[in-house]
Amino acid sequence: MPRIPSIYLDACALIRLFDERSQSRVRAESQAVEEFFTRVFQGTVKWVIGEVLEAEILNNPYNEMRPAVLELLASTADRMILTDEAFRRADFLEKLGYGAFDALHLACAEQAQVDVLLTTDDRFIRRVRRGLGNSAVTVENPVNWRRGFTP
Repeated sequence: MPRIPSIYLDACALIRLFDERSQSRVRAESQAVEEFFTRVFQGTVKWVIGEVLEAEILNNPYNEMRPAVLELLASTADRMILTDEAFRRADFLEKLGYGAFDALHLACAEQAQVDVLLTTDDRFIRRVRRGLGNSAVTVENPVNWRRGFTP
C-alpha cells in the first residue's frame, strides 16, 4: 500500500477558499485548495495542522469567514503541538527574515515532517527556495502542487 503524503497548509492557503475569485490567480489557487480538500476527504492525502494555524485564524481581522475555517480545522485529527525545539527553530527563522507566523508554520511543518507546506505567499516561497534557514520541508503554491501531484 503506497504511503499517503502529508501536507500542511498555512493560513493564507486555507483562507484562499473564501477569497473573491474574480482574479485568475485567486481562482486557480482556490480551485487547487478545493482539490486538496477533496483528496483529504478521499483519503489520498493527510492534512496536518499546527496549533499556530488556529492562532493565526483567530488573529485574522476578517471574522466573517472564521467560523467556516475553524470548522475545517476541527475536521482533522493530525494536529501538531509545537515543541520547545520548534519554537527555537521559529525564532531562528524569524531572525533570518521570515514573518513570525511563517516561521512558526515552517517550524511546525518541519516538526511534523510533512511532505509539503502549501502557501499562496510568494515571499515565503522565495525565502525557502533561496535556502534561507535550510528548510527540511518543501514549500509550494497550491497550484504548482496540484500540477505535480501523483497519488
